[in-house]
Amino acid sequence: MRNDGLFIAVEIDDTITADAELAKKLTEACPVDIFAVADTGGVELVEGNIDECVLCGLCLAAAPAGAVKIIKIYDEEALLTR
Repeated sequence: MRNDGLFIAVEIDDTITADAELAKKLTEACPVDIFAVADTGGVELVEGNIDECVLCGLCLAAAPAGAVKIIKIYDEEALLTR
């Protein structure tokens, strides 16, 4: 799953989008509410908040390696990594 803002894109590996535990962790970790728990219990991206990303990396630390990608669209799609 990927959602693009104007400056930032957030990509979540499709294999973990239904993970309720991870959805809760990401929701708690993100200071600008990019992640939410979907009605199904999985991870949901809040489209209106994507460009609010402050590149803090807390979501990367909360998720398994490679499961979440923060992409700087304005910087030739450079990835924020941990």
